[in-house]
Amino acid sequence: MTNKPSNPGHVFLTGPMGAGKSTIGIPLSERLERTFYDMDQMIVEKTGRSIPEIFADDGECNFRALEGQMLADLCAGKEPAVIATGGGVVLSVPNCKRITSSGTAIWLDAPPEVAAERISGDANRPLLLGVDTLQKARELDYTRRPLYASIAAHTVRTDQLAPTDAVEDILEFLGCP
Repeated sequence: MTNKPSNPGHVFLTGPMGAGKSTIGIPLSERLERTFYDMDQMIVEKTGRSIPEIFADDGECNFRALEGQMLADLCAGKEPAVIATGGGVVLSVPNCKRITSSGTAIWLDAPPEVAAERISGDANRPLLLGVDTLQKARELDYTRRPLYASIAAHTVRTDQLAPTDAVEDILEFLGCP
């Protein structure tokens, strides 16, 4: 879908681990003159624990609850921001509704092979601990791809564009110079 928003509100960068949400989000926020929020980093700062620690101590369900609350708090912000969501934020229908009602979702799409290469060996990704990275990336892609597509106002293939070109693509979609 590529319907240009008349008022983009918050710009949500969604997509799988390794798609480039933070890499693209920082320069995008600078160009839009908006604050950049990385939800995963904010959860780490708020809890004082790494995401793998949260998963190990509290479980994925509790992490997802923290993620949902963080998203709700960010959506309530009056100043439009650029928000890099966690890859699993789309697993919750209320989260998807918050995103689509509060702003514009940009799906940063990277094939599982590319995402797996980018995130291989990253100990801060609890869903990858003790598993084959490529196989897990394929599994996550299979279950999450339709969810990303369902909320995306625009899709950017990050395996085909350099980060600076991806930023330009998003700015053009948003109608920003």
